[in-house]
Amino acid sequence: MALLSTIHNATTWALVGLIWTIQLAHYPLFAQVGREVFQAYHKRYTKQITWVVAPLMLTEIITAAGLLVFSDSRDPWFLGSLVPLGLIWLSTWRVQIPLHDKLADGFDARAHDRLVVTNWWRTIAWSVRGFCLIMISIKG
Repeated sequence: MALLSTIHNATTWALVGLIWTIQLAHYPLFAQVGREVFQAYHKRYTKQITWVVAPLMLTEIITAAGLLVFSDSRDPWFLGSLVPLGLIWLSTWRVQIPLHDKLADGFDARAHDRLVVTNWWRTIAWSVRGFCLIMISIKG
């Protein structure tokens, strides 16, 4: 169980760092790419970032499920951390992916602004998850 927990914590914190990087650097810079090359840039960006994000998100949710099913304790901090995890997945599939699909057709200032603003939901949710995992380790 300790190994599963370590993998889960490391994955969540990798995603916390990644989402802050995306939120503060990647997404805001989309507006600077230039309309004439944006479509090609966005296509390459989404393809490459998926190779980083997808394995981490899958590992996080699989290890969370494993901890939920196989762990003896039902730590309230862990259970609480599942709420933002659900919100992250819901936001990713219902908000961020459709906005990226819109941007795949070419730069759209409104879709870009919405992507930046709504991605704060995931940024905050992953940060809350990280905080919950810290609280678990502090409790010991």
